[in-house]
Amino acid sequence: MERRDFLRISAFGLASAVIGGVSAGNVLPSSGGGRSDSTRPGHLNLRFFPYELKLKHAFNLAKYSRTTTPDVQLEIEYDGLTGYGEASMPPYLGESVESVTRFLSSLDLGQFTDPFRIEEILDYMDGVAPGNNAAKAAVDIALHDLVGKIMRQPWYRIWGLNPDHTPYTSFTIGIDTPDVVRRKVAEASPYKILKVKMGLDNDRQLVETIRECRPEVPICVDANQGWTDKEKALDMCHWLASRGCLFVEQPMAKENIDDTAWLTERSPLPIIADEAVKRLDDILPLKGVYDGINIKLMKSGGMHEAYRMATLARALGMKVMLGCMTETSCAVSAAAQLAPLAEYADLDGNLLIANDRFDGMKITDGRIVLPRERPGIGVSLL
Repeated sequence: MERRDFLRISAFGLASAVIGGVSAGNVLPSSGGGRSDSTRPGHLNLRFFPYELKLKHAFNLAKYSRTTTPDVQLEIEYDGLTGYGEASMPPYLGESVESVTRFLSSLDLGQFTDPFRIEEILDYMDGVAPGNNAAKAAVDIALHDLVGKIMRQPWYRIWGLNPDHTPYTSFTIGIDTPDVVRRKVAEASPYKILKVKMGLDNDRQLVETIRECRPEVPICVDANQGWTDKEKALDMCHWLASRGCLFVEQPMAKENIDDTAWLTERSPLPIIADEAVKRLDDILPLKGVYDGINIKLMKSGGMHEAYRMATLARALGMKVMLGCMTETSCAVSAAAQLAPLAEYADLDGNLLIANDRFDGMKITDGRIVLPRERPGIGVSLL
């Protein structure tokens, strides 16, 4: 008997006891344009609604600035248990509340009677329409949360990962004026690594401002495709290495493969792909172009694909980074279940918003701490 079949049969043997002992959570609000499938015992029942995330500070990148992030909250109910998921849509992903709700409304999850058939359900979603990765991530996360609750186990344990082997997470400092940067650095005092957004003419000033406040804290840099000249990029990498930088994320345009490979070969710092990688099929062509990949659930389509991506990257000798968008603790905690597989983590999206709906993973002394006693993705509604 295969391991997955054993887990499935064992879990269903516990199902009646679990359903009686785990709260299904709150029903999503009926207002706000979300669809609510009729609740059918023994079938998957989908519910969702828009939820705008309010940022604590304006989020300034090389190419745009914003104070909110569109988001869709989702639940899948099955025989009294509820799995939570979400889709976060920063502008560069190309998705919106309208596209996500349209895609989710086109799904017929009620045809499925076995939540353990995650691959079958995800294949069905890919067949409905290509792309829509954030929308698919919402369903995938909720399915994993639901299955974990049926099994009464967190996903790090189902995957056989050690929760003690989680990395430190960085805290993001966006592009801003020196005074605002100093205030953000002060707020980030509990964190052991700072992530610096770059890509404008004041990149060095930004780093020097941080160094005035915290001279010794390691930093990592995300240029968000903002560097255009490979020679200047290499010079910047050498300068950053002298300023305590750990790695550089997506320094140049994702289409600029040759120059990126040239930079990676010569850089004293690891070069990590972000916009250049979304799903599993993107990884192999990037071997030799980048030193590692940044996996985000909203790009990959969820936890199932993210786990496969991390496994392949490690097999290829590439570094694994776990990232996120601005998200609630729902999606951030789901990504954190993979944290023992990563060298680097940037799971601070829930810390950047003022209206989180969930309690989930924590940051203690800068390190990711997974909820040990909560099944599934490890969250509860606030």
